[in-house]
Amino acid sequence: MSTHDQHESFIKTPQQLITVIITAFAIPIFGIILLVQLVIAERTADPAAMTPENIAARIQPVGKVEFGNASGGGSAAGQSGEQVVKAVCATCHQAGVAGAPKIGDKAAWGPRIKLGQAALVQSALKGKGAMPPKGGNASLSDDDVARGVAYMANQAGANFKEPAAKAPAQKPQAQAAAGGAADGKKVYDSTCTACHTAGVANAPKLGDKAAWAPRIKQGMDTLVQSATKGKGAMPPKGGNASLSDADLRAAIEYMVSQAK
Repeated sequence: MSTHDQHESFIKTPQQLITVIITAFAIPIFGIILLVQLVIAERTADPAAMTPENIAARIQPVGKVEFGNASGGGSAAGQSGEQVVKAVCATCHQAGVAGAPKIGDKAAWGPRIKLGQAALVQSALKGKGAMPPKGGNASLSDDDVARGVAYMANQAGANFKEPAAKAPAQKPQAQAAAGGAADGKKVYDSTCTACHTAGVANAPKLGDKAAWAPRIKQGMDTLVQSATKGKGAMPPKGGNASLSDADLRAAIEYMVSQAK
C-alpha cells in the first residue's frame, strides 16, 4: 500500500467539505450559547411568597388570644417556645422587620448567641431598638419570653435550654370590660403594640395625631378592611389570624380614640 493511500482524506466531495466546515463552526457556537445561558440564568423567588395570604400562613398563631383569664402574665403563660414565637415573635422575626434577626439566619444570630442566653432573654424582656419589651405582648410571663428566645436561637445553631413550663396559677375570672375601647386595648396590647408602639416599618404610633389624621379621614370601615387584609409590611390581622372581626375593629377603634 502506498503512503498516499494511507493518508487519503475522508472528504471526497464538495458537499462533505461544506458539512465539515458548518459542523466545525456550529458546535462551538452552540456551546457558547449554552454557557451564556448558564451564566445569566437567575433563580427567581416565588412571586406568591409575599402575598398577604402566604405571609399570614407562615405566621399563623398556634392558639387564640383569651381575654377572660388572668391579668398581667396569666393568659399566655405556660406556652412552649415555638408557640410563643408563632404567636408573638414571628410578626417581626419571620420577615426581618426593622432589622430583627430572621428565624434560622445563622449569620445574624451568631454574634447574638455569643452574648449568652441570659443576655438575650434580658434584651427581650426589657426591649431593644425597635423591639418593645416582651415583643409587645406584656401578658407573656418571663419564662414564656425565655422559651421563645431559646427556640429562635436554637433554630440558628444555639443549644439553649427552654425553661420548664409551669402550670399557670388559677385566678378569678375578670369581669367583662364594658365598651369596645376596653376590649380594643387588650387586643392592642396583645397584638398591635409590637409595631404601633415604636412605629416599626412606618406603622402609625399610638397617639400620633399627625400620623393618624389622614387615616381617620378614610373612615372606620376602610381602616378595618386594611387591617383585615394587611397593608404594606403589616400582615393580615396584624399577624394574628385568630382575631375575630369584632376584636380587630375594637382594637382599631381604641387606636383611633387615642389619636383624637
